Amino acid sequence: MKFIAIRSNIKEAISAIERAAGENLNLPILRNVLIEAVEDEITLTATNLEIAITYHVSGKVIEGGRVTVPIALLSNLITNLQSDRLNFGKKGNSLEIKTDNYSATIQGLPPEDFPITPKIKNGEDYLGMKGIILKDAIQQVVVASQFSDLRPELNAVLFDFLLDAVKLVATDGFRLAEKNIPQNLFTAKFQEPFRMLIPLKTSQEVFRIARDDEEVKIFRDENQVLFQTERAELISRLTEGSFPDYSQIVPKRFSAEISVNREEFANAIKLAGVFGQKTSEVKIVAHPAKKAIEIISADQALGENSYLLPAKVKGEASEAFFNWRYLADPVRAMKAEEVFIGFQEEVNPALIRPVNDASYFYILKPILKS
Repeated sequence: MKFIAIRSNIKEAISAIERAAGENLNLPILRNVLIEAVEDEITLTATNLEIAITYHVSGKVIEGGRVTVPIALLSNLITNLQSDRLNFGKKGNSLEIKTDNYSATIQGLPPEDFPITPKIKNGEDYLGMKGIILKDAIQQVVVASQFSDLRPELNAVLFDFLLDAVKLVATDGFRLAEKNIPQNLFTAKFQEPFRMLIPLKTSQEVFRIARDDEEVKIFRDENQVLFQTERAELISRLTEGSFPDYSQIVPKRFSAEISVNREEFANAIKLAGVFGQKTSEVKIVAHPAKKAIEIISADQALGENSYLLPAKVKGEASEAFFNWRYLADPVRAMKAEEVFIGFQEEVNPALIRPVNDASYFYILKPILKS
């Protein structure tokens, strides 16, 4: 195997795939990257058996072949090299890297031992959308998730294809976020609706490999999902189980409806967090008469603060306690100028969404006070 490639291209490929590498004491080859050179194509692949990412790199292939070496070591070496043009070659199971004034040999493992990357059975039907559309949807829903050992189905993003829309939903049991992608923002070859649970880690990796301006094609079969771009393929197992039926908890009526500037609201929450580090609590009070909301936090050892924000308030005077970090997450994920907050009674969840945009909402349970 011999090929020539530009250092920045190899570095970009390693950055895209390295988080898919595994840490398995019984299978040390999962710490490695598989490098393949065939005709005019160079590919780098990493896997942990749950997810595999392959990245295509442009370069000049002199002689085809395969080699697998530790990805962390290769990453450090490529990052610190100064030369732009790199010469790669294979010697036994080792990878040789040379420039005009530098050479290195990285010990590898037999490429035959590297796991075979699985394939999707149905390679014809797919969903296609711009990377920016998919990335925005993932970013806005994963803020409502966190890893759970007790409920694996919550370690996933629900991908719900409805023919005329695609919904992404995530929850950790305390909060829930839904993003609706309308039909005019995607193309679909599928003829039937379907649902699948995409692992949280997979969703995060899709966010990293997809570029804003390129199309992402999504293929699926019974147990797997494939995300394909011009340069990369990410294939992952799907999460087993059923996503919770959340339709009954989506608030439809509110005791108070608030519209507030998003940046000012985000800054007020951040300030409240200074005094809420230990308890993580922030109190929001709606003042219809003052046309304002008040954001309060306190700590017996540190002190307290209060921030009065101008807001449009419709309904009754209301107040509730929330985890300030959970409250800040959707506000940061939105791009709207104004945020809508719908309060229910003290024990029921609030609904947060952009003003004049029903495609996204976030539901947050209040902290109950005795």
